[in-house]
Amino acid sequence: MAQYSPGDVVLAPVRFGRGEGPKVRPAVIVGEEAGGFIEVCPVSSTPPTDAPFVPIDLDDFAHGGLDLFEESYVLTAHLSTLRCREVRGKKGRLNAGIVDRIVGVIPGRQRARW
Repeated sequence: MAQYSPGDVVLAPVRFGRGEGPKVRPAVIVGEEAGGFIEVCPVSSTPPTDAPFVPIDLDDFAHGGLDLFEESYVLTAHLSTLRCREVRGKKGRLNAGIVDRIVGVIPGRQRARW
């Protein structure tokens, strides 16, 4: 079984938006829970107009990255919990500073759970 940690950028089925089913998309792991669960925030190529977000680009990655030509946006208001086995792949790992910034923007969250 693959090991994932906060700051990893993975591909996973994430649900957000009203009436939409899950869609496999990039997501940032922001916490771990017992029993093989992780907390993630989805990444979008479009910034939301009505919710908090954190922009990321290739300079924010410690290694790996997304197929970015422009900024992407971590949707911090759409925190989800997934089983680790639902992760389809790992794209890279963000620098610690941007992970702290992402976690600081999640409504009601003070720090990452790891």
